[in-house]
Amino acid sequence: MIHQYKLNGSNIVLDVYSGSIHLTDDLAYDAIAYLDEGKSREEAAALLKEAYVGKCPPGESAPVAEQDIADTFSDIDELTAAGKLFTEDVYSDKAFDLKQRTTVIKALCLLVAHTCNLNCSYCFAAQGKFQGQQGLMSFETGKRALDFLVEHSGMRRNLEVDFFGGEPLVNFEVCKELVAYARSIEKEKNKNFRFTLTTNGIGITDEVIDWANRECHNVVLSLDGRKEVNDRFRKDLAGNGSYDRIVPKFQEFVRRRCGQGYYMRGTFSHYNTDFTNDIFHMADDLGFAELSMEPVVASPDDPCALTREDLPVLFEQYEILARDMLRRRQEGKPITFYHYMMDLSHGPCIYKRIAGCGSGTEYLAVTAQGDLYPCHQFVNDPEYRMGDIWNGVTRTDIRDEFKLCNVYARPDCKDCWARLYCSGGCAANALHATGSILGTYEYGCELFRKRMECAIWLKAAERT
Repeated sequence: MIHQYKLNGSNIVLDVYSGSIHLTDDLAYDAIAYLDEGKSREEAAALLKEAYVGKCPPGESAPVAEQDIADTFSDIDELTAAGKLFTEDVYSDKAFDLKQRTTVIKALCLLVAHTCNLNCSYCFAAQGKFQGQQGLMSFETGKRALDFLVEHSGMRRNLEVDFFGGEPLVNFEVCKELVAYARSIEKEKNKNFRFTLTTNGIGITDEVIDWANRECHNVVLSLDGRKEVNDRFRKDLAGNGSYDRIVPKFQEFVRRRCGQGYYMRGTFSHYNTDFTNDIFHMADDLGFAELSMEPVVASPDDPCALTREDLPVLFEQYEILARDMLRRRQEGKPITFYHYMMDLSHGPCIYKRIAGCGSGTEYLAVTAQGDLYPCHQFVNDPEYRMGDIWNGVTRTDIRDEFKLCNVYARPDCKDCWARLYCSGGCAANALHATGSILGTYEYGCELFRKRMECAIWLKAAERT
């Protein structure tokens, strides 16, 4: 499978199954396109001759000769022989071997607080309550969750635990106690716990900063960008915006963290489709360099929901961001955008690229009461309660369903060039959009494909 596109003056050819990326001139770009359409070598050569021979393409110093066409085909043959162009899909037969994979668990999302001190109207978790009762995880429940993780982690040494909510700092004392317990058993169990804290910032204190910078491998700090954008949705229970309270705390947090191991995580909606201005505000005005901005996922009748009419604007925003990131890198002042992070040489293994995040198998969410769900976005959906931390996974049928939740199990992904980058997308978004975890959230797919085109262009441009 070949995917071709033009962006920022570059002709980009992606060979999907090898992952090879080629920057080409117009002649090679069209030659590859003709061959990919199924035209014979002779038909393609005739079309290229008519379009190019005797003409001087933009940026070229000499007119194209018939020998140039022959040389182009020779280059295509060489790349094809090297497995970098027109490669076959060798992964489809392996995809369903995933159903045989072990159920070793490597990560837990601990919902230590089913409550929040903000009242964000777009919150997927219903302001932290997850469509259920408010509640805080006890130390005993959290301790059992960590023991459950150890017991089901097999030979895996590195284990991931995310303190999540709601707002986890509402239950900060238990977070501290759980980390202390984990550290006390690491050596005996031959495990290494890596903790992440996701916070809205309201409860940050000097003690929180010192603890998180000592104990947390990563912190995710929620800020939507400009003050007016952030305060439209991220309000407290009294209706007051949070920007003025959280920004100084975030800046101090990151300063004392030496600018490492954090992400500013924002959400853009129909009200700020110019979201690059929020990214640039966080980078230029506030001094944050590690950034993420996610599209809101909301009911279509919600005023904040993104619309079809927003898509051209959003596509343009991703292009603006990619060009600006290249400029910053060239000036020696780079920023990181989570969705543009790619490793073209040593990317994820093929099973990761087929199966994605591992929700429901390698990764589970634990509620404050100790119930198990495939991930935090399924919490309190009775159809997806998998068991609990005392009795383990009792709904093995759900686990088996997620074992088979891969890109080749999704019919709508069959002809998509980006499928080995998204692994089929988010199962929760698919469920909410289509009623099945094997469906696709098409709006999210369109945004993802655009992000990937920009990310690939950016990586290629950095190397030229």
